[in-house]
Amino acid sequence: MNDPAPAILLVDDDIDACRNVSDILKDLGYQVDIAHEGQSALELASRRPYDVAVLDFKMPGMDGVTLYRHLRARHPGVVALLLTAYASEDTATAARSAGTWKVLRKPVDIPALLGLIDEAVGQPLVLVVDDDLDLCENLWDLLRSRDIRVCTAHDSAQAVERLREARYQAVLIDMKLPGSDGCSVFRTVRTVDPRARTVLITGFRPETEPLIEVALAEGADAVCYKPFDSPALIDLLERLVGPTPSQSR
Repeated sequence: MNDPAPAILLVDDDIDACRNVSDILKDLGYQVDIAHEGQSALELASRRPYDVAVLDFKMPGMDGVTLYRHLRARHPGVVALLLTAYASEDTATAARSAGTWKVLRKPVDIPALLGLIDEAVGQPLVLVVDDDLDLCENLWDLLRSRDIRVCTAHDSAQAVERLREARYQAVLIDMKLPGSDGCSVFRTVRTVDPRARTVLITGFRPETEPLIEVALAEGADAVCYKPFDSPALIDLLERLVGPTPSQSR
């Protein structure tokens, strides 16, 4: 079965600019949805996840940074490109704090924008399954700094939902989850997305060792113990998922 075409969300109150970029992206094989203000964009995002969101900074009702915070809360794996004719240090700081990947000045250089969209959709996508929200946020920041896209799930039911939404290159699985354990999530990954590499994570080594041994025997790729050695974790993931587009240039 072929993977679905990457999905792009364009949000800008400039109708002609959206139509122009959308036509080009569709010709290149992308799925494209358009919204002209934040609430309509959120309604679109409630129906499906997007790989990349191209967001105008200044729009009626909701600015692009605020919109991205809402989009990221729903689908953490979306990569944001912010467009602005009002570039300032305050705008750049707000964009960085929200997790925006790139800020582009208007009028937009269309070939440069297309190149960045192509690079963004080529970034490896990793799912982190852990009920520790602070840890998930820290891993999101850490992995995004290496141009690795990150989605998160906080229990086994949400993990199943995430696995059905996208194709992941790697899944990090906490071995102690609310109402479940990492072994059951690992087996779900193997069933739903058998190409995904799997890394078991735990802060309860003696308690979870029997489950870890079972999962490793069934094909899990590695195990990492909390608190993480961040450079070692990054090195492991980059070996499992391969170089990102920016690293391979």
